[in-house]
Amino acid sequence: MVWEGPLLLMTQRPPGGALGLQWEFPGGKIERNETAEQAVVREVLEELGVNATPFERIRTVNHNYPHGTRVEIVFMRCTLDSHRFTLSDEVHDARWLPPAEIDLGGVLEADRDFLRALGARD
Repeated sequence: MVWEGPLLLMTQRPPGGALGLQWEFPGGKIERNETAEQAVVREVLEELGVNATPFERIRTVNHNYPHGTRVEIVFMRCTLDSHRFTLSDEVHDARWLPPAEIDLGGVLEADRDFLRALGARD
C-alpha cells in the first residue's frame, strides 16, 4: 500500500470480469522465485509506470472469493518515486483517498477488513 501523509493510493480494476471496477491497492501476483517486495516493485511499475520502494510488511491476509479464487495478500507499506502515473490497461483509475472516505462497497472483499482497521467505512 502506498500511504502519503493521510492519503492511501487506491487503483480501480478495468470493467469486465467478476471483479471489474472494484478498487484495490496497487500490486499483484507474486511470480515464481520472486519475493513479495520484488513483486510490488514489478507490479507498481507495470500498473502505474513508477518505481516503488517497499519498506515494511504490515499484515498478510488469506481470502476465498465466492467465485472460487483464493488469494493471499501481503500488505506492505511503500513509497513511490513519482506521482505522475501512466496507467496500464490493468488500471482503470487511480485515486488518493483518506481511509475514512473509502467506501468499502466498491473495494475488493480481500482488502476490506484491513481498510476498516485504518478507518474506512461500510
